[in-house]
Order: sequence, then structure tokens, then C-alpha cells
Amino acid sequence: MLYAGVEVTWAAAGVTVPWKEHASYAPAVQFLLAALSLLAGCACLAGTRTLAKPGRVVVATALITALLVFVVGTNGLPIYFVTLVTLSGIESATGLAQVLLNTAGAALLLLVGLSYRRRLRGDCPRCGRPHAGASDGPLAHPAPSRAPRRTRISVYLLMCGLLPWAAAKCIWTLGGNALGVAGDDWQRTTSASASGPSKAAASVGIDVTVLAAMVGIFLLLGLLYVWGQVFPRWTLFLSGRRVPRLLPLIPAWLTGIPLAMYGAVLIIMSPLIAVGVLPEIKPSPPFTTSSGITWMVAFGGLAFAGLGIGLIVAARSYAARTRPVCAGVTATQRPE
Repeated sequence: MLYAGVEVTWAAAGVTVPWKEHASYAPAVQFLLAALSLLAGCACLAGTRTLAKPGRVVVATALITALLVFVVGTNGLPIYFVTLVTLSGIESATGLAQVLLNTAGAALLLLVGLSYRRRLRGDCPRCGRPHAGASDGPLAHPAPSRAPRRTRISVYLLMCGLLPWAAAKCIWTLGGNALGVAGDDWQRTTSASASGPSKAAASVGIDVTVLAAMVGIFLLLGLLYVWGQVFPRWTLFLSGRRVPRLLPLIPAWLTGIPLAMYGAVLIIMSPLIAVGVLPEIKPSPPFTTSSGITWMVAFGGLAFAGLGIGLIVAARSYAARTRPVCAGVTATQRPE
């Protein structure tokens, strides 16, 4: 209802809500999003009741459709995160609010859909395992463990996608030339809109977006190893305590999915531009050639998709390894 109210208010007042650069939501689209959010809310309420098969199909369809729409709407979240962390300023407050609304809607619908699916399978809607007894008692958490070797290797390989993109950024920040871009031109162009933290990082040869990627790598490693489940010694007063399960999972899902989608688009675009299926991107400072921009699009696709998919893979493993069970109940065998 909150989402619908905001969308209708913006559409009726003619508020500009950007969804990408130089493009905004049309009022008709905002009214459609409001209707979809109300439909999703009704589906959430209906999902708590015992329904016949047609009703279950309608509820599942509404939840999946709304979830996919909201997930697509979170696509700009990583970009806003970088601008906020680097104190570079927000280009559009309404655009940020729209992304946050979509993110909240996607997260809540994902939880509702997961609980609904568990109930349909006869599992506990809370812990996801079949058992007799109530599902509102204490939870038993599994012992901390690291991700399987295959998962760790997969995530490491995906992280390698960051290397070409990060190397180009660092070369430019250090004053070197790459992809037809001179380091001096890069520094002059970026320093015009850079904030204090960005300039401080650049002074030691580190691009601030590379620093943001390192935050993602830190999150990845926490999802893979035991210190992401139990606070390590360097956390002082939190040392030895169990890490709340959703603390790393929520940022991993919310950044991993948009990054993976954005990176996939860039990976598809770059070869199509190179072979002439899509028009060349006209160079703009500090880039001097279309080929340089095309290469950077490819590098960006590898970096964003690699980091995003890596977060999704690591989060999936973390969720499975840390999933608690309802304590004090008797497990039952799911019927075949």
C-alpha cells in the first residue's frame, strides 16, 4: 500500500522519476506498478489461507510476477551505493527512493514467496524442514563451517573478472595510459566531480570504485569462511558471537542480483558493438576512441557480472550452511 501510494502520488503530481540516464518513468507505468504492488499485497494475504489449486496458481503467479518486476527495478542500487559511499552526491532523490522501494518490495516478496512455497510442500514455513510440532519455538543453529571447495574455486574464478577493469582504473589513477585514455585526462575529468574521499584514494593510486569493489570482495570472503558466521577477534566486543544470518545475506542478495544483471547486459553489448550489430559508442572525454569505450564496456561487464554472480553463489552456500532448524521438535519424513 505504501509503494502504491508513492507511485500514484508521483504520477498524479508529475514528479520526474528516472529509471536510467536521460529516461524517466511514464505516469502510466507508475500507475501500473501501483496496481501490481496492490495485487502482490492481496496475494500475500491470500497465501496465508488454504486454497484450492486454481487459487494457489493465481497466488504463485502474482508473487513471481511482482518479484521479477521489483528485482529489475533494483538495477541501479550498486551505482547509488557507490555515489553515497564516495560522497559524490545523488543525481536524483526520487530515483534513489524508487530503487529503495523496489529493493524493499523484492526482499519482502522473496521472504513471503519462500514461506509460501514451504507451506505448500508441507515443510515448516520458518525453518523449511518437515517436522511435527509448533514452528514458533527456539531455533538451533548449525556449527560454523566454510563453503565447499568447489564453491570456493567457482567464486575465486568469478572474482578474476574484476582484474581487467580494476587494472585499467588503477593505471589511469596512477597517471598511465590505457585503452586510448591518457592518465592526465582521466584525472582531470574525474577530479572535477570527485569528493574528498575520492581524491584521497586517488592520491595513493586507488580508484574509489575499485575500493567499493573491495568491499564486495570482503563480503564474498565472509560468506565463504567461518569468520562470516562467528565474529573474529578483531571485532573486539563482538568477538566470538554468532553473526546474525541476514546481516551478510541481505546485502549479498541486494547487490549481487543487480550487479549480475547489469554485468550480463554489458557482456552482451560489447561483442555486438564490436561486430557492428549495435552502433559504436561515440567517444567522450577522457576516451578518445570508440574501441577504447567498447573494451571498457567488456571489462565492466566481466567485473560486475563476476562480482554479482560470485555474491549470489556465495550467498546461496552461506544460506544453506547456516540455515537453522526449529529446536525441540521431531523431524518427519516428507511423503514421496
